[in-house]
Amino acid sequence: MDATDRKIIGILAEDARTSLTDIGAAVDLSPSAVNERIRRLVAGGTIRRFTLDVDHRALGLDVLAFVWIALSADADETEFRAFMAAHPVVAECHHVTGAWSYCVKVRMPTLSDIEPFLSELKARRYLARSETVIALSTVADNLFTGPEVR
Repeated sequence: MDATDRKIIGILAEDARTSLTDIGAAVDLSPSAVNERIRRLVAGGTIRRFTLDVDHRALGLDVLAFVWIALSADADETEFRAFMAAHPVVAECHHVTGAWSYCVKVRMPTLSDIEPFLSELKARRYLARSETVIALSTVADNLFTGPEVR
């Protein structure tokens, strides 16, 4: 990957719908050369997917919370991971170091929706303990960060 690939990635990170012509103009390549570079970046796994930046409030998902989870000693971790990956309110799930096993980012319509989610985790015997932190506001929500790309 060279500086041109990094610049293409930065442009796509800002707006994945940017035309090949506009990207080419920014990096001094033809649209077909840009297309070939993007194809290689996708095939090589550098670009994993193209996504949308959605206004969650417009979708009625007004609550953003982080649930810190310590797995119970008898929890099936593989099953827990599959459950998290498939659960509709889970936006992100990270295996972390320290006192907690996982940090789970969830988006829900209301605060009262958090309790049923935690009850689900308890019923499946995943939780030894948990702590839920509600986000009051978001200061930065970057889809892609990397000082070498910007």
